[in-house]
Amino acid sequence: MLLLIIAVLIHYNLFDLAESHNFSYPSFDSASCADGSNLICWGSVSSGNGSLQITPHQSQQPKDTNEVGRVLYRNPVLAWPSSFSTTFTIKITSNSTASGDGMSFILAQDNGPSPPESYGSFVGILDPSTEGGVVHQLAVELDTYKNPREIDGNHMAIVTTSMERPVAVRSLSDIGINIHSGRNIRIKIEYDGWEKLLQIHAAYAGDCLVEFLSQKIILQDTVPQEVFVGFTGSTGHLPEVHHVLDWNFTMYELPKVSLSAGVGKTKGRKVWEIAAPIIVTFSVAVMVLVAAALKRRMLKHEKRDDMEKLTKNAANGPRYFTYKQLSRATRNFRKENLLGTGGFGSVYKGVLSDADFSNSVAVKKVNATSNQGEREFLAEICTIGRLRHKNLVQLHGWCHDRKQLLLVYEYMPNGSLDRYIGKDFLDWNTRYKILSGLASVLLYLHEECGSPVVHRDVKPNNVMLDSDFNAHLGDFGLARILQNNVCVTTMVAGTIGYLAPEVSFTGRATLESDVYSFGMVVIELVCGRRSKAMMEEFSLVDHVWNSLEKGLLISSVDQMLGGKFDKEQARRSLMVGLACLHPDQMLRPTMRKVVQVFLNPDEPLMDLPESRPTEVCLSLPSSSPSTTLTDTGSIAPHYACFLQDLPDEMTMKTDS
Repeated sequence: MLLLIIAVLIHYNLFDLAESHNFSYPSFDSASCADGSNLICWGSVSSGNGSLQITPHQSQQPKDTNEVGRVLYRNPVLAWPSSFSTTFTIKITSNSTASGDGMSFILAQDNGPSPPESYGSFVGILDPSTEGGVVHQLAVELDTYKNPREIDGNHMAIVTTSMERPVAVRSLSDIGINIHSGRNIRIKIEYDGWEKLLQIHAAYAGDCLVEFLSQKIILQDTVPQEVFVGFTGSTGHLPEVHHVLDWNFTMYELPKVSLSAGVGKTKGRKVWEIAAPIIVTFSVAVMVLVAAALKRRMLKHEKRDDMEKLTKNAANGPRYFTYKQLSRATRNFRKENLLGTGGFGSVYKGVLSDADFSNSVAVKKVNATSNQGEREFLAEICTIGRLRHKNLVQLHGWCHDRKQLLLVYEYMPNGSLDRYIGKDFLDWNTRYKILSGLASVLLYLHEECGSPVVHRDVKPNNVMLDSDFNAHLGDFGLARILQNNVCVTTMVAGTIGYLAPEVSFTGRATLESDVYSFGMVVIELVCGRRSKAMMEEFSLVDHVWNSLEKGLLISSVDQMLGGKFDKEQARRSLMVGLACLHPDQMLRPTMRKVVQVFLNPDEPLMDLPESRPTEVCLSLPSSSPSTTLTDTGSIAPHYACFLQDLPDEMTMKTDS
């Protein structure tokens, strides 16, 4: 198992670990385009009411006037050697049957405005004076008007030096999208700096993204090493409004060797990617077999030297510690240093005599008797090692020695949130900050860190508090990565009371089940007491629903606050909590919607039914005309609903 961990870590560090740069805009307000903000807004661009308007509303557009807008992130990003990923939601509207001309996502060579005559079909990218290669940039164009030599007025194109001769083009009609529909459209653009491959995915917001366009592009031959990223848009004689509703961008710096990879060398690199971990594993195995013949003391020194060399090469990655180092740091894992015990082991406070760690750390000693222990250990190393967010507990290092698995985290002096709910006082501003931070990190895990990550055990025990009472989400022993919208799990995990009801039937943890768990944390923190089981009479959720039905929702707020809290924030927080706890997973809000509610007091709340819903509704695979729940846990048809409020049994009705 140790060889597997070492091989995975070395392979991971050879190819994926690098400096990254990312930013996120869940929505936009009037300050987004203000002087001194992180966005530079040129031409007709304005911000407010949750969106960037690249071109103005029809009522603000003078008749027969060409409009051009360009908005760029203020700081340049590395175009090569790097890989990047960006997702954004757009909406294009017009009050006439004919409109134009379109908008684009752009990698610009400078942070200046669009060329002076880039209105109309030039979409703010080029103009007659720059058409043909004067400007070094890359744009993904969304074209809404059919010009001569264009396939239609509903297509996307990859543009570098010429609007008339795009690098690649395809009609959005091929995947059932009408850009003129006025609906929100989600777009994901990824560039693989190793493969020199630009990939575009698109879908209506709420639908699964569909691969739309793929094109080999060598960025070092196309754009400067540093570029400014953003959006452009334009109109001609026809009105059209271009909205950007949200935007996430992540760039990963690659080693210089990647510049010579890609075109013409893809096959060789793939062979190396497959061979590298095998070679490394074999080499380490030989080293271990040879070292096994040496004295125990010599083996320990050699192992420590090998691990230190490995971790020095893993820039920004978790480092390796010896068992002796961690035992000394925790005073031989004394009971006095015990911070807490969970399902996967005990956590101890430690102090490392290391120049890199002047502060205390928390050392998790994973249960050696757990059948899943090594699997969770490897998941934490590989998953947390690539995640970076201010509200995540930072993993500093790891150890696999003496048949023990140990993880070294940053120390949180204020412990976990569960020690405060109903037991110790937290003022309202602190509670609201904790909820906002927890929502922000779940949004990052679900939508902004590459492949979606399901935490699977969101609860107060796993929400740690630093010295300023900022929330940090920890314990990724249960995390699983979703690839291409497919949930990969091996066991039902979570904590009763925070576990979404459908998980008990399907055995699948999803993004929606994380939302449910978050909703329970919201209710508990605002009300100041822990919940009972969902099926139990007079549960906390029942209490809050009863208060809502009587028009006395604020009466549910923790009495320890003595009325000293923002009543509107408390009301909106409780409404968010109830919406997240909806038994039908399809009716729960996304974490993006939750973050928008917490950040923007004018953001509309989710619709709630007049009384507490009691049906647990599931989407199930179709394998039989009848509905059965078998001993093995397989469930038959398309859709099933279970009455939630029966204490001794659950009544099921189906809808095929």
